[in-house]
Amino acid sequence: MMKHMATGGRTKGQTTMWGQKRTGRNRNRDGKTLVMMPQGTPMVPWQPPGSDYAQFVDIYSRLYRERIMLIGKFIDQQEANQIISILLYLKKEDPDKKITLYFNCPGAELRPALAVYDTIMQCKETCDISTLNLGLATGMASLLCGCGTKGMRAAMPNSRFLLQRVGLERPFQGQASDIGLEVSNMKKSNDNMERELAKMTGRSVTEVRNDMKRDFYLSSDEAVTYGLIDHVLVPKTKGTEIVEYKRDPWTGRAIPVTDDRDVDLGNFEGTEEQRYQDQKGGGFGGKGGSTLPNGDDGNDDDDD
Repeated sequence: MMKHMATGGRTKGQTTMWGQKRTGRNRNRDGKTLVMMPQGTPMVPWQPPGSDYAQFVDIYSRLYRERIMLIGKFIDQQEANQIISILLYLKKEDPDKKITLYFNCPGAELRPALAVYDTIMQCKETCDISTLNLGLATGMASLLCGCGTKGMRAAMPNSRFLLQRVGLERPFQGQASDIGLEVSNMKKSNDNMERELAKMTGRSVTEVRNDMKRDFYLSSDEAVTYGLIDHVLVPKTKGTEIVEYKRDPWTGRAIPVTDDRDVDLGNFEGTEEQRYQDQKGGGFGGKGGSTLPNGDDGNDDDDD
């Protein structure tokens, strides 16, 4: 009776087949064990200074040790406190060494993001802040991506920016006067954000406010023209190529620097002299002379 209860009411043969089915789920058609992707935070080896052995730490802690932060979550109060604490620690550890911020952020609450913005501006006084938009920077994340050190603000070619005013973080209830105070406070915070964005891009507050009446999307090239970032990282076969921009003398806008020379049939490329079928002393592409026998130029006037 106890043996029957231990097998869950199954016979010995049924128990063996059930166990084979369970183990077969983790194997492919060739019978090899499948390697499953990690479900939690990836762990990477790191060897502390002065230690003979490496230990596994999560990937984000490893990046922090290299003064690199990946901001990929919605920035609420808790996330903002974590970002601020890491920035303050990195500044305290080495006030002069550069800090790199990577953004792929779906958005942020207004007041917590302004606190992160003020912290970044304080860190910029002693060390450089490099920012890079990997994919999407929405709302206040666009402002944070543009508040890096001038010349160190970049974006990937297919990244996007979305500038927009931010509303209330959550529904607000109360008397009409209390609701009016909350709305007025939120409007002041949005006005502060618009002034900082105008100062950052070199545009007027009125122009920024008109652009943000609706969702204002910018590609990476358009963000350079708008003044939000400095350059776009374009992948090459080896390494990365920086797209250079110049200022239009009439409008003052940043435009990409391109090679204006057009290659056509009359514009020969290369440094070698162009000749026709290895002929010497002239011909197509030669410096003069006749290619016909006896110096005849081929213009025979027959008076007959």
